[in-house]
Amino acid sequence: MGKSAITSVIASLALAVPLLAAGSAHAAEPVDPYRPQVHFAPEKNWINDPNGPVWYQGKYHMFFQHNPEAPVWGNMSWGHAVSTDLVHWEERPVAIPHSDTEAIFSGSVVVDSQNTSGFGTKAHPALVAVYTSYYEATHVQAQSLAYSTDAGETWTKYQGNPVLDLGSTEFRDPKVFWYGKGGYWVMAVALSAEHKIQLYRSDNLKSWTHLSDFGPANAVGGVWEMPDLFELPVDGRKKNTKWVMVVNLNPGSIAGGSGAQYFVGNFDGTQFTADNVVTDLPGPPPGDSIADFEQATYPDGWSTTGTAFGSGPVQGSLPGQNVVSGYEGSGLVNSFVDFDSAQGTLTSPAFTVNRDYVNLLVGGGFHPREQGAGDGTPPTGTVFEDFEHADWGAWTATGDAWGSGPTAGNAPCQGGVSGFTGALVANSFHNADPAACGDQGTGTLTSPPFAITSPHINFQVGGGAHEDTAVRLLVNGQVVRSTSGRESETLNWASWDVSDLIGTTAQIELYDANTGGWGHVSADQFMFSDAAALPVSTETTVNLVVDGQTVRTATGSDSETLNWVSWKVSDLKGKAATLQIVDRNSSGWGHILADQVTLADAPVPNPLSNYDWVDFGKDNYAAQTFSNVPDGRRISVAWMNNWQYAGVTPTGTWRGSMSIPRELGLRTIDGKLRLTQTPVKTLNDAATARSYTRYCLRVRDQVITLPKAASGATLKITADFQVGSAKEFGLYVRSGADQKTVVGYDRSAGSLFVDRTNSGADGFHPAFAGVQSAPLASDHGHVRLTVVVDRSSVEVFGGAGQSVITDLIYPDLASQGVAVYAKGGDATLTSLTVTPLG
Repeated sequence: MGKSAITSVIASLALAVPLLAAGSAHAAEPVDPYRPQVHFAPEKNWINDPNGPVWYQGKYHMFFQHNPEAPVWGNMSWGHAVSTDLVHWEERPVAIPHSDTEAIFSGSVVVDSQNTSGFGTKAHPALVAVYTSYYEATHVQAQSLAYSTDAGETWTKYQGNPVLDLGSTEFRDPKVFWYGKGGYWVMAVALSAEHKIQLYRSDNLKSWTHLSDFGPANAVGGVWEMPDLFELPVDGRKKNTKWVMVVNLNPGSIAGGSGAQYFVGNFDGTQFTADNVVTDLPGPPPGDSIADFEQATYPDGWSTTGTAFGSGPVQGSLPGQNVVSGYEGSGLVNSFVDFDSAQGTLTSPAFTVNRDYVNLLVGGGFHPREQGAGDGTPPTGTVFEDFEHADWGAWTATGDAWGSGPTAGNAPCQGGVSGFTGALVANSFHNADPAACGDQGTGTLTSPPFAITSPHINFQVGGGAHEDTAVRLLVNGQVVRSTSGRESETLNWASWDVSDLIGTTAQIELYDANTGGWGHVSADQFMFSDAAALPVSTETTVNLVVDGQTVRTATGSDSETLNWVSWKVSDLKGKAATLQIVDRNSSGWGHILADQVTLADAPVPNPLSNYDWVDFGKDNYAAQTFSNVPDGRRISVAWMNNWQYAGVTPTGTWRGSMSIPRELGLRTIDGKLRLTQTPVKTLNDAATARSYTRYCLRVRDQVITLPKAASGATLKITADFQVGSAKEFGLYVRSGADQKTVVGYDRSAGSLFVDRTNSGADGFHPAFAGVQSAPLASDHGHVRLTVVVDRSSVEVFGGAGQSVITDLIYPDLASQGVAVYAKGGDATLTSLTVTPLG
């Protein structure tokens, strides 16, 4: 699938733990602490969306977006894996590779049983892939065909490609199925930026006729992608069916970032009509306006610094910006000035907090406020390299990434390089041809040896966040410190504590081994100091300031759609406060949007909670269902990740995994049709030992750690809780030392939640740590859970599967404990089964 403005990043490789086999003199293979045991993940390199899941000749085939060359997004091709049980997968060779002119984005695969395409025969039908071609030269996205007559092992592109081309740069992800009542093929495909799913028909898969459009509807905070459309029986009654349309969007999901919503309705062969489109959302409660930004200039007393906020509010979008929506009236605050490069602040006059809530609309980039940030002034010290010379001097350059010497800011075709000191900077944004555009050069730039004389080495660094675009400290040729950029052309201060290395001889190495997005590093102003330099904040935020301290803060969600934010401020009543809107970012999504700041007695309801979501977790995207399953089950699989941080998850040489395949249903719950999901039953075949069971365990304001027989890194847990007086109760999984992932139930809110704030590694992105919740009413006083735990994920299915939360986690491999807990009263665990998987 093509992603608008995607750039991929990579974090540090997690340290593998070498294990020694019992009774053996040889070390076993290193254990990857994050590699899943019951979820599909590639042997190496990058994957994202599942493509064309299909059953054919006794096997389940899953194709997927794949970079065969690196663990970052790029070189989009179709990977391929097969399984006989949806649990044990065999990775096959790349199915449809990219070329210099065409990337292979997402799509679907059908079994052409009637040989409508002529690619096979009725006796030996072809597998036909319908995918999006992304043409590198024009950025156009169009729909194309490839076919296989050897069960998906090799593929031939149709000579008449593309078969559907609107000339659009946002037209992708075709899902094709056979509509039996009409005897023709139907394609659902996304006009992504317009929030529309278009439906087409074809008799032969080659010629397509437009039928209708669905959307915009419900969540539209990001582009629409990866549609699916299928029929399901209602409450198990095959003669009573409804159609379900799944629409994935990025960003704008209920948990933030990418996710999937669904619509339930009818499809008559031409048009899909949804029953659950929400058109009347509750508005904000009345209150006292602090600012509505409806004037040509900012209200009296508001002040600016820098240039990001111009001279006053703007009406919608600025030059070069996508469409801004979700604001009220005609004006708003918009810092997308000078094509998103400007920085500055906008501050209100003081006002008295006299209500319980501050409500405001916020949009723009996701760059939260950073604690411990500085103003850009480093501590005093001794500069030992500033690159203020025409060539590399005593530094040694290898490869073709560095040009002939330091760069005066931008290299050819590069933009936005800033934040460095002086006139020149070391910058690996080069190619073998010094005048050519691009970022394909690789190589190292190494300093002469020097003695470490102070406890800190401070420096400025920018560029990609990959481990292979880094500033590294070498001692005896070994890397002892490493720091990468923040996926920004603005250099920022970084610091190494080298107090343990004083007196040691070392070298600085600038290392670029990456040819993908953000595949470069820039550095400047290396200095010894007695204190660490503080990074400059890169926030795009709206902050409430009391007594000089920020007491509440909000940021955007990488979306030009503004959404309501509510701060509870009852503890601040009577205090003087100011509102400060901050833009200190010139990189991607480096702006903030704000409107309608109001003091009120109640919060604004989250509009996203009015819509229906496939999954309430952070990490379930691009959900697609298998075609041609012989027993008629509707089985779904999704990519377990989120575009907010997909490129920086700490898995090293591989990146990306798929969810447990799930059987879908439609059930009437509390008077409403709900999509339900349950893990496929064959997951039970992955059991590696007898299950641990426990009954009638009362828990009262305590944590009860279960015995070792109930522990493990890969488990299936089923639990039935009887609700008591406890405000909160549930399970701890992957617990140990200071780590745990909480699978809990909030009785007063009537919600299931997963708390991964102490799950393990989470510092690679500010959007990762957090709590995700899903509405779940108790059933006659009981809360029933199914939890699938793996080395780097937890999937929670609540009730009948109507409330699902999927989250990645990165705990230490030793964190394998399971516990039962209750807070604020008692709850009873009426039954528990823990089954080890592998």
